[in-house]
Amino acid sequence: MKKFAGILLFAILGGIISIGIYKIFEKETISGPDLQIEKIPVHTTTFSPPVENPDNATSVILPDFTASAEKTINAVVHIMTEYKYKSNLYDYFFDFHDFFGDRPGNNNPSMPYKGSGSGVIISENGYIVTNNHVVHQADLIEVVLNDKRTYNAEVIGVDPSTDLALIKINENGLSYLSYGNSSYVKIGEWVLAVGNPFNLTSTVTAGIVSAKARNINILGNYGGASSIESFIQTDAAVNRGNSGGALVNIKGELIGINAAIASNTGSYSGYSFAIPVNIVKKVVDDLLNYGEVQRAYIGISILELGSAYAKENGITETKGVYVAGITKNGAALGAGLRKGDIITHVEDIEINHTSELLEIVSQYRPGDNISLRLNRDGKSVDFSLTLKNKEGNTDIVMAEEKSNLTTMGAIYELLNKSEKEKLNISNGVRVKELKQGKLSKAGIKEGFVITKIDKKEIKSIDDIKKLLESKSRGVLIEGIYPNGMRAYYGIGL
Repeated sequence: MKKFAGILLFAILGGIISIGIYKIFEKETISGPDLQIEKIPVHTTTFSPPVENPDNATSVILPDFTASAEKTINAVVHIMTEYKYKSNLYDYFFDFHDFFGDRPGNNNPSMPYKGSGSGVIISENGYIVTNNHVVHQADLIEVVLNDKRTYNAEVIGVDPSTDLALIKINENGLSYLSYGNSSYVKIGEWVLAVGNPFNLTSTVTAGIVSAKARNINILGNYGGASSIESFIQTDAAVNRGNSGGALVNIKGELIGINAAIASNTGSYSGYSFAIPVNIVKKVVDDLLNYGEVQRAYIGISILELGSAYAKENGITETKGVYVAGITKNGAALGAGLRKGDIITHVEDIEINHTSELLEIVSQYRPGDNISLRLNRDGKSVDFSLTLKNKEGNTDIVMAEEKSNLTTMGAIYELLNKSEKEKLNISNGVRVKELKQGKLSKAGIKEGFVITKIDKKEIKSIDDIKKLLESKSRGVLIEGIYPNGMRAYYGIGL
């Protein structure tokens, strides 16, 4: 009994000691009427207000394209073309995958080809810039505005050497784009491409300028030695149908006319190329004022100055454009330039590629003075010269007045005796080939034999010329097709 009482006393004493120890080490608790629960700490993060422009941080401001896009879409038009046949003159455009449109197989020769591109309105009275290859040889050019109004357009002039064309619709009060300055365009600058890819009107895409003065050899030999290629390269998405559309800066100013894409598929996959607006301005002014582009020349042959060529020829400097030859009677010869000179600046603009030199000179006319800075034998030398035309003078070249014969747009040939007998005719001249002109627009097909013009018999090509030159309003053309079908066409002059 005494033993049990001792054990009980020991147990009570142990409980009292335990409670005492617990009170000493007691943590913060939430109290309740019957129980105590330890509060579990909660992990928290303190958020500090942002510090404006801290020294060790950079702000990211995304561009807002809405104002630029809104300004542009109403000034970019959809151009639809139709032509009896399409020559292979611009096949290399398609090989490089431009945006002209579908190229149907045309199994039915009587079915016309159709094309689709874009254009940019540059004046309120209906002048529109596009690519030459968009309207080249078109028998019908139709322009659709962003508000769906539709007009027939006429070609004012073309410049194949820059792949530019100027067309016009008969309307006033139109939205139009103002020119920017492509010399101020910088690599890395945000741009918008606006056009009508795949017949999807008023499409806007954004990108950056990834290169300038890019020569991609897309004009081939067609433009000859005077071809000007100094494209603005961008990664804005463009596709077939964007040809002739606008490349604009963040302010909505026109800085280029889209012309080509680099692609193995014909669809956008990386880069597109636009004709700089400073070239566009010059070409448009010339076509409006003279009917012909006034091309100015320094009078030299030039080479890209790469490291390999420089090493081969003992040249220590690789910056600039190498003068490989001097043209007889050219501007350079009279100014004192020599073979072996290296052009480093034109009008205080640094030159490092042949395309840059061609782009700057293309903005001048024969008779204009420009300044050059050369590297000659390691020394910097300044020159001033007067640019000349291809003929070696400073004359302005005016467009030839088109005669009624040339506006017909045809190549003729005489028939032999057996061909006449087969058609049961005694006279006539055959339309051997049709180009863009009044005959094709009237519906005349190749192979048609013209027998009479205004009831007068046609026996020679000279007869056609004399009769057309004596007319001012219109003529009635009679003839026969190879299948024996006779036809009559009224042609306005």
